[in-house]
Amino acid sequence: MMLVKHVVSAVLLTGLLMGCYEDDSTLQVGMKAPSLRTKTLADVDGDFSRITTYRYPDARMYQMSLDDALKAGKPIVLEFATPGHCTVCDKQLQMIKAIMDKYQDEVIFLHMDQYQNPEAFKAFVVIGDPWTFVLDGQQTVRFKRPGRMLYSELDAVVRSLLAEAKAG
Repeated sequence: MMLVKHVVSAVLLTGLLMGCYEDDSTLQVGMKAPSLRTKTLADVDGDFSRITTYRYPDARMYQMSLDDALKAGKPIVLEFATPGHCTVCDKQLQMIKAIMDKYQDEVIFLHMDQYQNPEAFKAFVVIGDPWTFVLDGQQTVRFKRPGRMLYSELDAVVRSLLAEAKAG
């Protein structure tokens, strides 16, 4: 019994050190994503500093509001990351940019920064960052992961979702 307590404590501590925390209130796989207006690059007159703390932002991640992206009927990779205070988030966004190059015509990629789109963090009940959500074309959460992901992990999720959509 004591060993179980230590293992549970270690898992919780690891999650807290990563900056991410998941409980039952976080939006779950299978649930519909909440539709809300989030800031776009056009909303901030092209000023990246008013939409992200990322040092190397990619305009493609800030072209659509979440509500408009959900209406588009395409899969969405939604990244919650605040690199202004999270070095893991910085690395996560670098990976997202690389995978976006591969799937930019088939998938919508959105980045939510805690400082600039806090309402998105609240709607998805995200505590800490980074968090990755993958939504299908019907606005349903199909995948979520707290913490950093590898390119190969996210690539497999996106590829599987696109193959399922083509078959279905």
